[in-house]
Amino acid sequence: MKNVDIRNYAKEHKVNLWEVSERLGYAHETAFSRVLRHELPVDKKTEIKAIIDNLAAEQ
Repeated sequence: MKNVDIRNYAKEHKVNLWEVSERLGYAHETAFSRVLRHELPVDKKTEIKAIIDNLAAEQ
């Protein structure tokens, strides 16, 4: 499985991937799932982790 670090980071912070998908502006959560099928570059992972942090802080 690719991007396990992102998936685990979201899980540890109790943030659903569909919430990250919405914040990134994807129309459907399945689009984000497709993006996660391929290993992301470090800068994109950093952006997603920041979004996860923000979502976790809002909860």
